[in-house]
Amino acid sequence: MDIASNQTDNIVLLLTGLTMVLVLMGLIIVARVHALIALILVSLITALVTGIGAADVLPVMMQGFGSTLAAVALLVGLGGMIGKLLESSGGADVLAQRMISLFGLERAPLALGITSLLFGFPIFFDAGLIVMMPILLSVARRLQQSTLITVLPAAGAFAVMHAFVPPHPGPVAAADLLGANIGLLLIIGTLIAIPTWFLGSYLYAMYAGKRFTIELPAWFTNNDSHGTGQWQPSFARVIAVLLLPFGLICLDTVVNTLQVAGMLPEQSSLLSGLRLLGKTPVALLLTLLMAFGLFRKQFSRKQYEALCNDALGPLSAVILVTGAGGMFGGVLRAGGIGDAFAQLLVDNGLPVIVAAFVISVCLRVAQGSATVALTTTAALIAPVVTQVPGLSAVDLCCIVIAIAGGATVLSHFNDSGFWLVSRLLQMDEKTTLKTWTVMETLLGSIAFVLALLLSAVF
Repeated sequence: MDIASNQTDNIVLLLTGLTMVLVLMGLIIVARVHALIALILVSLITALVTGIGAADVLPVMMQGFGSTLAAVALLVGLGGMIGKLLESSGGADVLAQRMISLFGLERAPLALGITSLLFGFPIFFDAGLIVMMPILLSVARRLQQSTLITVLPAAGAFAVMHAFVPPHPGPVAAADLLGANIGLLLIIGTLIAIPTWFLGSYLYAMYAGKRFTIELPAWFTNNDSHGTGQWQPSFARVIAVLLLPFGLICLDTVVNTLQVAGMLPEQSSLLSGLRLLGKTPVALLLTLLMAFGLFRKQFSRKQYEALCNDALGPLSAVILVTGAGGMFGGVLRAGGIGDAFAQLLVDNGLPVIVAAFVISVCLRVAQGSATVALTTTAALIAPVVTQVPGLSAVDLCCIVIAIAGGATVLSHFNDSGFWLVSRLLQMDEKTTLKTWTVMETLLGSIAFVLALLLSAVF
């Protein structure tokens, strides 16, 4: 009786979650309600309908909103300032021109995507995309084609590295829960990430760029240069601005990896200080200060202030809508909708790698966060994995990749990445669903198929 009652409750929660997503889509796409207002309204209704107590509704909403802002606000703000300096100084054009001269104009999107794959090893999706955005848009302007041709390959590169390759938190946490070897996962994750990116991101971007003409965003084109116009930064200075945050963040990653492996002491003031320099907000702050120094010939202090203000104004919408997407995801988690998806699938008799993918997909759709879907699915699957005989070290890594693939697909309104891409490119929600969501679904699905095949072979 209790089992039947639980199943009924889970079905009700699933229907509630589906209904709320449809309501949100209707408000934004059909009724043309602003995304920020729609997300707040639907989050409030969802919280009440799922049984969250009236006294807890606002704390739950604010927790989801605040945790997302804590993760992205400083990154967006500092990264936006760096991007503004690169663009206004002509630095983005300098880098774009050098890449075009090295690889050719037609191959520039491929080169930018490969560069993003390399940069995506130590850096999170949000920070990497924001820092690269001025360069991507500068190349798109020279190509005189849809911005999707340059932006999607880079965004997809950061997405696959963030989802499939240690030392990013999702795959590392899932590997720990399932007992997978981190070193082997790094190799397998990289081997799967590269063809996944090429097929699901680069080739798709070439198709989507021809089908959807996305113009340069206003925040990029409406750029009244505050510089003197008599001096441009050298290629070396532009590269230094780009490489410093990646180098610092990589420093944090390397030190942490060596500490986990027992090769460096965990309790060390010196190592803690080095890791602090590699935390993304600190790394971006130091990069911004360095950029001030490198571009001092072109801008006065007053012009620097004007540039920073110009950068922050348009990005406020990105930050608020991204936070509201986190709010909706937080309410879905607190209301138990994600758990309801998982509970109905955990004992369905599917092969463990398939069940892991399906559960991860459901959690991803229900609450938005890829990292949460990864870690939660791994925790749910871990007891099952221990009971399945004959799983090899490769099988365990493939299960982690399958979970990561499920946590990548169907990025939509409750995913902060959806809103970040939508607002940075100034795409409407319908077009974002047809482009970004489709690409994310391709990436996750291709990775799952490759992991399934690899598991079957080994």
